Amino acid sequence: MVREGGRTQVTTAGVGNTVTDTPISPGDTVRIASVSKAFNGAVALALVTRGQLNLNDTIGQRLPDLPKTWGRVTLRQLLQHTSGLPDYIKSPAFLDLLKADPHVQLSPIQLLAYVTDKRPLFTPGSRYDYSDSDNIVVGLMVEAVTHGTYEAALARYVTAPLDLTHTALPGNADLVEPYVHGYAVEAGLPPEDISTYLNPGLAWASGGMLSTPAELNAFMRAYVRGTLTDPDTRHEQFRFVPGSSGPPGPGTNSAGLAVFRYRTACGTVYGHTGNFPGYTLFSAATSDGSRSVTVIVNEQLNDNPVTPAFTQLRLVDGLGVCTATDLTP
Repeated sequence: MVREGGRTQVTTAGVGNTVTDTPISPGDTVRIASVSKAFNGAVALALVTRGQLNLNDTIGQRLPDLPKTWGRVTLRQLLQHTSGLPDYIKSPAFLDLLKADPHVQLSPIQLLAYVTDKRPLFTPGSRYDYSDSDNIVVGLMVEAVTHGTYEAALARYVTAPLDLTHTALPGNADLVEPYVHGYAVEAGLPPEDISTYLNPGLAWASGGMLSTPAELNAFMRAYVRGTLTDPDTRHEQFRFVPGSSGPPGPGTNSAGLAVFRYRTACGTVYGHTGNFPGYTLFSAATSDGSRSVTVIVNEQLNDNPVTPAFTQLRLVDGLGVCTATDLTP
């Protein structure tokens, strides 16, 4: 889906449901995986704009029950993935639990418990390392200052103001039609529908959200142009360090605060990528929000290892940017 000013262009290939052979539609629900991190940033930065949070607030100040070795990590470092916090998703014990019970329900604190016995991997702020633990902690900071749930803050500060009526953070793996069916694809076998295989609550504020292609595109335009933040906060958000989103987006990637810069042959856009079993996404917009692109594939593709399909995906992401900016590489 590409938006240029008031014009929207939708291009589809393949199907969103192999049983009905229907293509993906702009109004279909889809798991947005780590693009949820951009929403997480939108909530936190809206609270910074309102003075309820500060980018220099530390874990020790806001969440004193978390490990003291994490105490000096700041909200800024969490949003930019320079905290050094170990990623709970990479914990062997956590991965073993997923294999045994993909629908297990764990609280955010229980998710972090897989790595709370570990110190930061490096001095906070000294380098970049993408970690899902960062956004879990940001969500807990939001709860600490709002005295409510993260889900309520997400609705109050982001989805309601932007009129995103089909965008939410569910508590289980259920999906209501119409939705984009996600598949596991293996050569020589028919695609396996894994849309509800894994409880997205296990990614919570880091990757558990649902949206639609249309609403995701609308959110990214508003988020990038600073609709939800004041100019000073947006200025801080757009300070970049070398670092790729997960999976990498098109062109040269750099990391801001819950937003990535993608410098491509057709210009620069800002946004986020994500993948989850059955889904891979890229959504970005120009700095003024006038042009945007959202790419959704209903198969998980990533760069570890780099596959021909992932290489093709990055080409499609780049072509989407070129279409949005109306430029030729």
